[in-house]
This record gives sequence, structure tokens and C-alpha cells, in this order.
Amino acid sequence: MRSSKYDGKRANKPVKEDFIFGVRSVIEAIKAGRALNKILIQKGMQKDLFLELKEALKGENHQLQFVPSEKLDGITDQNHQGVIALVAPVEYGKIEEVVEALLEEGKKPFILALDRITDVRNFGAIARTAECEGVDAILIPSKGSAQVTADAVKTSAGALNRIKVCKTDSLKESLFYIQQCGLRLVACTEKSSVPLYETNLRGSVAVIMGSEQDGITSDLINLADISCRIPMRGEIASLNVSVAAGMVLYEKLRQELH
Repeated sequence: MRSSKYDGKRANKPVKEDFIFGVRSVIEAIKAGRALNKILIQKGMQKDLFLELKEALKGENHQLQFVPSEKLDGITDQNHQGVIALVAPVEYGKIEEVVEALLEEGKKPFILALDRITDVRNFGAIARTAECEGVDAILIPSKGSAQVTADAVKTSAGALNRIKVCKTDSLKESLFYIQQCGLRLVACTEKSSVPLYETNLRGSVAVIMGSEQDGITSDLINLADISCRIPMRGEIASLNVSVAAGMVLYEKLRQELH
């Protein structure tokens, strides 16, 4: 079955997102390596069809969500057979290939790793700033993170069409890999005692920003070469992650321009 359009509901107004429906259509998309943000599966889906889909998903790590039939019916009134795949508007890259290509070109890679940023508008705003400040690629987890959706692209003012986004099944392993390639890992966390302005951000760097709820996981902080914090004087002492990311990315550019 052909790809159609999905009116995804958000707090302000609907946005459109491509989707594929029908078991065999989704299976073919999986086999073809299409960039899928999420696969919606009807609870209590017909057993034979579910087993066929389950077989196709072996060895894959797509984000799955089991939903009532009403949710699928609200997306399309056609015969979806209990499965709909939401298609990403861009192709995701592999961080290993991106870093290797940059190093081969003699460049100093600048990577932004987002640890479980779940708000799609924060993600889009961060991507917009990242493109403006010269980030080469954004690295996100395959699961538990905002993906590149039509709403994210809109919020990014189109930046997500210009900057490479890479997904990984293990953020820790991918960061360890690029660390071994010579990039310094810089974790931005309020737990650090080192102020941002005293942190050397020049050269090949991967900046790590944490989730809106609980920041960067301890495993990633421990893996990082250095951690730093944004100095604050206010009583709230908490910044929106997209604002914090803008400050950190600007500081790297400022250091390299002076």
C-alpha cells in the first residue's frame, strides 16, 4: 500500500507526517531499510499477521508502540491490518561513518550528543542552533528520544534538512567509539564544579546535553573527558535544554574565533 499523510495532533495545530500502513507494506519498508521513527501495532492484532511482522523485526531495533485500534483508525480509514509505520522525513546517518569521513577530510569533528531529549520542539530548536554554530552531526538514541518528525523539522526552521542526524542503539558505545577516534567528550551538567567559560572546547569535541527531566546519565558523565556547568545566579537555577545547548555551542564558537 502506498504512503499517505498523518495529521499528528499537538498542542497548537496539526502537522503532517508520512506513514505506511498494512503488514506487508511495513515489512517491505523494514527490509528496504527505510528510516522509520516508530511502528504502531494494534493490541490484539491478528495472530498470523503479528507473527509475520515479528519475524521481519528480528535483528532490528525499531521503536514499537502497542496501541488500541481506535488510534490506528484515527490515522487512516483504510485497511491498516493493525500496523502503521511512521516514516522519518530524513535519512538517519551512522555516527561512525560521519566521524571517519570528517577525519579523512582533515577536519576536526564537532558532534552534539543528546541524551534522551524527548520534547520534539526542544529537539528542533537545538538542531536550529546546532546548524548555526557549525555542528557536524547530532547523535541521538534509537529509543527514548525525540525523533526527526515533521514538527521537529518545522521547529528547526529546516535545519534538520541540512545537518546530519545519527541514531544509535547504544549512546554510550557510540560515544566511546568517537572518543577513541580522538574527540574529547564534554558533558554539560549542573553537577560539575567547572564553569563553562573555563572549559576548553576547541578542536575535535563531542558535547553531551542531558534530558529535560534528569540531565545526563551517570554512565555518560563518567565516560566524559571533562564536565562543565553553566554559571547561574537566579533562584530557579535551571535552564531549558535548548537554551542551555545554545549557550554551550556559542561558547565553543567564541573560543575558536578568538
